[in-house]
Amino acid sequence: MFSLEAIIYFLPGVIIGLTVHEYAHAAVASRLGDDTARAMGRTSLNPLVHIDLFGFLFLVLLGFGWAKPVIIDPTKLRHPRRDDAIIAAAGPISNLLVAITGAALLSVIMTVIPYRGEELYGWVIRLIIAGIQVNLGLFIFNAIPLPPLDGSHVLMSALDLRNTPHAGTFMKYGALLLFGIIVAEQVMRVDILPIGKAVRWLTEGLLVIFGFPK
Repeated sequence: MFSLEAIIYFLPGVIIGLTVHEYAHAAVASRLGDDTARAMGRTSLNPLVHIDLFGFLFLVLLGFGWAKPVIIDPTKLRHPRRDDAIIAAAGPISNLLVAITGAALLSVIMTVIPYRGEELYGWVIRLIIAGIQVNLGLFIFNAIPLPPLDGSHVLMSALDLRNTPHAGTFMKYGALLLFGIIVAEQVMRVDILPIGKAVRWLTEGLLVIFGFPK
């Protein structure tokens, strides 16, 4: 459970991260020939189109959650196996790009307007850093190759498992494994998936790349 102050700082990053993630799925699917998501209004950057209330609250309060899934019709894709992987990868990659953009914005702000101890300035800086961390977290988490995460779609497409008898087994037990890991982490307070450490490491690396001292 996060403190109220932490929730306030992370809230904009969560909203932007979920919105951009789902928009990327929808936009790429539309570009690759499947207009299902576009017909449902999902090729929009309006957060209300993408955010699931319960998934949003879970993410804000517990650190994991979900948005409304983008519906894909593989029969409309020109190259279903390849395109499904591309559509799946678009979500996490979009979050990585948001994090990189945030680091670049932070560098510009601190170069153009030197920090002199202003409270508002410090608040903006912390807000941007929190947004970077949220989007790196979404990038890492969704890249995990376990159902129903995006990484599982990429893995199944790479191994050509989608239309085989193994697909159902992988989806069922992979999802159970992921759920079990999440529950165990919350109950036991342990990092089975060291996402937090990876986020901190990547955040530090991004900031160094954009000129901040280590």
